[in-house]
Amino acid sequence: MFDALSEKLQATLSDVRARGTLTEADINAAMREIRLALLEADVNFRVVKRFTSTVKERALGEEVIGQLNPGQQVVKIVAEELTTLMGGESERAEFASRPPTVILMAGLQGSGKTTATAKLARFLKAEHGSSVALAACDVYRPAAVDQLVKVGGQVGAEVYEQGTDRDPVDIARWALDRAKMDGKDVLIVDTSGRLHVDEALMAELVKIRDATKPTTTLLVVDAMTGQDAVNVAEQFAQAVAFDGVVMSKLDGDARGGAALSVKAVTGKPILFASTGEKLDQFERFHPDRMSQRILGMGDVMSFIERAESQIDADEAQALERKLRRNEFTLDDFLGQMKTMRRMGPLTSLLGMIPGFQDQQLKNLKVDESDLDRLEAIILSMTPEERRRPELIKGSRRLRIARGSGTTVQAVNQLVKQFSQMQKMMKQMTKGKMPDMAALMRGGR
Repeated sequence: MFDALSEKLQATLSDVRARGTLTEADINAAMREIRLALLEADVNFRVVKRFTSTVKERALGEEVIGQLNPGQQVVKIVAEELTTLMGGESERAEFASRPPTVILMAGLQGSGKTTATAKLARFLKAEHGSSVALAACDVYRPAAVDQLVKVGGQVGAEVYEQGTDRDPVDIARWALDRAKMDGKDVLIVDTSGRLHVDEALMAELVKIRDATKPTTTLLVVDAMTGQDAVNVAEQFAQAVAFDGVVMSKLDGDARGGAALSVKAVTGKPILFASTGEKLDQFERFHPDRMSQRILGMGDVMSFIERAESQIDADEAQALERKLRRNEFTLDDFLGQMKTMRRMGPLTSLLGMIPGFQDQQLKNLKVDESDLDRLEAIILSMTPEERRRPELIKGSRRLRIARGSGTTVQAVNQLVKQFSQMQKMMKQMTKGKMPDMAALMRGGR
């Protein structure tokens, strides 16, 4: 995400870091490049002007000029101001003192609102153990109710629906009564969207809001629409007060204009971000972590949180013991590969690790289909071969290649890479740092 913006900002700041000293002219030149990068990313021009002015003022005011590491100071200032621009501290949605907490979802048609509703339900169940129900109040878009029933069932949320013939305000009121009777912790109300902001949309939202008295109203905006998303948010803020933003399709946004502008323009924070098509690719939005990722500093905290959500503590301890005893097998490797894939696309995970934005790793490509082939090769081995890959020679390699639908060369490469991984594990248990770049290149 934000690939185009990230690349330009990192290039500009890399040039700043490379200078032994900085003059005011150097800072002005850097600000011009940053301004252009932000404008090309479709960031609101008023936001861009304010941002670059603040960065320049701080850079000069903190006496960056003449310091031993002026470039690092400028990078630090840019990172802090990017964080502030996107909202500063990450914020949480509020819960009612007495259940059910009502969350009203608003947004234009096509913004991903119905899918975001199901994703939010899954998130609240997973993170808070909440019992969640969904109210199907989008009665105008064809198949919207059926879609909510389907995705709601996939995330384990009960869907309250009365078809498309009733007034959505009446459905919302009825759903709230049902949620109370059923003892639900949370009721998420999925409302109708329009192709553009209009009076009818706003009037209906106001009526549903008055009928359900939501604890939180969330606006779903499509990150890929850039400045248009910000304009929509601004119009919603004027007509129907909302408490926070759900940024959908953030994984497909190479520019970042919406995410960097919406808080500054509307005053409302981004609370959640949808980071992929799968229903589990949904998370709280952290401005500081996003700032670090944009500037190539990685996002270690998000990586750790994803890992913790997928890795069982007992399994982790057992794996640690195997590593220390140098007993790591291809079965273990297959298990860890499956765990990593559950954490999300590997390219996204690599972007969270500091150093993977370095030039030597910049062109590293991770093809998910390659992982499917690795899995097929390992599953085509006998249990003994997985424990002792040194047995895999000659006819065994041919049999495994045929069984997995791959080639002998692919089997050879896997055995070689696994051998290198075992060596790396051995180095780590002795307190040495392995050559990660060589490992990722497969020893080529």
